[in-house]
Amino acid sequence: MAKPLTRCAWADGSEIERDYHDTEWGVPLHDDRLLFECLILEGAQAGLSWRTVLVKRERYRQVFHGFDIARVAAMKDRELDKLMLDPGIVRNRLKLSATRGNAQAALKLIDEAGSLDAHLWSFVDGKPIRNRWRDRGQVPASTAESDRMSKDLKKRGFRFVGTTICYAFMQATGMVDDHVADCFRKA
Repeated sequence: MAKPLTRCAWADGSEIERDYHDTEWGVPLHDDRLLFECLILEGAQAGLSWRTVLVKRERYRQVFHGFDIARVAAMKDRELDKLMLDPGIVRNRLKLSATRGNAQAALKLIDEAGSLDAHLWSFVDGKPIRNRWRDRGQVPASTAESDRMSKDLKKRGFRFVGTTICYAFMQATGMVDDHVADCFRKA
């Protein structure tokens, strides 16, 4: 019988967390739409479990037009108000408003920098930081890089982009490899 796979401890809970860990978390993303989606979902997770957001992710994709940045930026107040009634997403008025505002800020950033990809990856000099943690307890909640990213995004008008959210975003998008040493996904 095959030995069970060893994963990062946070991914040993539910099937949805295991699948996400095994196929997505820490894989370098360079697509502006996917980077925007991840940034929004990390912000939506603030104060909640990541599992909660993963369960609601498909509905988020539906109501936010597949995270098409221009379409989200153009959403009207009445659309956001209607979303407050949708149990398929996190119904937090500030987070919903921030989604549209972040899309508007992202369009300006793309116009200035050429892409979200180029700008966001510049905080890690364009290549993943590969940490060598032995266990989850060693993994920080934020770093100097996430501090800089958070400060920069806030200055540009983004919301729900504190340093801890930015670090989780960096982990999720492969900017930082924080799979622990015995995880089967460790590069």
